[in-house]
Amino acid sequence: MKRHTFLTLSMFILVLSGSAYAEVPLKQESLSALVETALTNNPELKSSAARWQMFANKAKSASALEDPMLMLKLQNLMVRQPTSFDKDPQTAKVIGITQQLPFWGKRAIRQEVAQYEAESYKWAIEERKLELTRMVKETYYQIWAIDKELEIVDKNLKILSDFVTIAESKYSVGQGVQQDIYKAGLERSKMLDMQITLRQQRRSLEANLNYLLNRPGTTPFGGGADFILPQLPFSVEQLNQTALEKRPQLKGLASLSNKAQASHRLAQKEFYPDFNLSFEYMLRESSMNDPGYDMFSVGVTFNLPFQQEKRRAMLAESTSETSMATEELNALKNNISYTINDTLAQMERRRSLVDLYKGGIIPQAEQSLESAVISYRVNKVDFLTLLDSRMNLFNYEREIYESQAEYMMKLAQLEAAVGMELH
Repeated sequence: MKRHTFLTLSMFILVLSGSAYAEVPLKQESLSALVETALTNNPELKSSAARWQMFANKAKSASALEDPMLMLKLQNLMVRQPTSFDKDPQTAKVIGITQQLPFWGKRAIRQEVAQYEAESYKWAIEERKLELTRMVKETYYQIWAIDKELEIVDKNLKILSDFVTIAESKYSVGQGVQQDIYKAGLERSKMLDMQITLRQQRRSLEANLNYLLNRPGTTPFGGGADFILPQLPFSVEQLNQTALEKRPQLKGLASLSNKAQASHRLAQKEFYPDFNLSFEYMLRESSMNDPGYDMFSVGVTFNLPFQQEKRRAMLAESTSETSMATEELNALKNNISYTINDTLAQMERRRSLVDLYKGGIIPQAEQSLESAVISYRVNKVDFLTLLDSRMNLFNYEREIYESQAEYMMKLAQLEAAVGMELH
């Protein structure tokens, strides 16, 4: 008896603790905190930062001179007495050094080319941050919309269950038809199918969010907080001007354009010779009435840039590179202008739809449903009319949340296009 009482009490405690655990909702996460986590932890961003550091260090050594060459030699030794240095006045021990010097201006231009290239990678990091922020925000609002749709599905499952009960009651007293019961059951099954699909979509989006944040794929996400659609205080012209000033990709392409122009100047310098300075000191010993004074020599050598075909090809390559970078920059400006105008138009459409749903369609659909329920109870409308009224309201409620989420996603895309946060 005591054992039975103990087991019963234990099971009761487990049930209570399980219920308490199940009732604890996951904590909602701040969007700004999620973005900050992504910018801090994302491995692709860290890789881009390492690449920039690599090219920045490379730029520091671009203008360095080549190592000087040290020369040691024994000059004019006698074959019969190779270890004697006092048998012939021409015999000497020689020490020399040579240094290669590129034509004036080449070193500075080489460093300029390397610096512009490193700078383009720095702006690539900032562009990647914008892209990563956009992806986190889009995923966040997609999950928010799905959570809202799941709430609507749960509510409608309960309402459809009530419809089934009403249809069964009317059928039991001979005022309804059995087909109404089947129709309500079918719609409920469709709703369950939608619920399964939405839950799968949420898990996929949750995994994608965890991927962007570089945290375990099974980390649960508590969902996002409700929000009010922000009104942008900027005109199209202001947004375009801001993009020209702020967008990192534009700055990166500008750096590549500057690099191409510097490469063109460097190619022009290749038509001039490089120099090689040398200094030699000869240690001599007295011999054959020669006092054996030490001697030295200095010299300069330079290449003759006769291979014009190679240099003209380098010049043509740099010219093409300059044209390519300039046109890519112009294409990006054109694309940004289109993106801003198109995104603003889509945001305005979504905002208008939200206002229309809140101010007109949904209240009217609610009134229509309420009237259909009352009329169905007194046999003034059939069950199909009642069901259609409920499903119409369900679809409108889904669409308003989808429009709200889509508006915020478009705002995230607009911020990525402009290069800064807009609200």
